[in-house]
Amino acid sequence: MDSHRSACLCALVAALLLCGPGPAAPVPFGAVLFGVGPALASKLKVPRFVSLRFARVNLRTGPGKNHPIEWVYQRRGLPVEVIRDYDTWRQVRDRWGTVGWIHVSNLTGRRTVLIDPKSALLRRRPQEAAAAVARAEAGAIAQLKKCAAAWCRISAEGHTGWVRRSEVWGLHKKDDGR
Repeated sequence: MDSHRSACLCALVAALLLCGPGPAAPVPFGAVLFGVGPALASKLKVPRFVSLRFARVNLRTGPGKNHPIEWVYQRRGLPVEVIRDYDTWRQVRDRWGTVGWIHVSNLTGRRTVLIDPKSALLRRRPQEAAAAVARAEAGAIAQLKKCAAAWCRISAEGHTGWVRRSEVWGLHKKDDGR
């Protein structure tokens, strides 16, 4: 073996020792796209709110496609509360208390809220006396912009305004909406 080949072989062996053999298996789809694979799952706060990415999302009895489908959600953007992370699966709870498992590829970090339990006035400013800009019906889904004290700024169907925290579901007590 000449000295050039010997040097290349030594460099290759050194690189393998320093870098390791590489990934043992392909990285799960959801981990690449959403950055929440097994290594990162525990770094995200639990509980937290997320929303459904698609108009049809399966809720399963356990974390895996081998578990039966318990429910099929049919509302894109519906907020759900993540109560547990397991690999690329999230155990969630909905507004009505139903608990089950959803794959991360069906969830998004985009924050939404559900107008609940009755309709709510969207106000120009976060004050009870502020002018109303629109009315959101009970069950409507709105994008959450931010929260300050007892008020949250939301947006839906071209209307943006402030509603009382008590008029929406999809927030924790000290949640600022981000």
